[in-house]
Amino acid sequence: MGHAREGLKAAPPDAMEALLSGTGLIDIVIIATLIEWAVLTVLWKQRGRGVPPGVLSWMMLPGLCLMLAMRSVVLGAPWYWLALLLMLAGLAHLVDLRGRWRP
Repeated sequence: MGHAREGLKAAPPDAMEALLSGTGLIDIVIIATLIEWAVLTVLWKQRGRGVPPGVLSWMMLPGLCLMLAMRSVVLGAPWYWLALLLMLAGLAHLVDLRGRWRP
């Protein structure tokens, strides 16, 4: 004799919980950042206004590396991925800062 619940299927997880429990939100932010990067680059090339692509790249890269580092932790990637991504974020930040520094 089976249990009354055997024929019932589990309810699908709440959409918000599903989005926030894995890498979903991080992925959305990464995609939005890449779209922003592309749009700003196209606007610069078409209109010559805004931030030059070379400068923009060094501005965006540290944040992307930090988001990828956070994603690697959530996914349980090996420690060296976290170390590499954090190191790249720091180096990109230093390059950006050096380019902006005014004596």
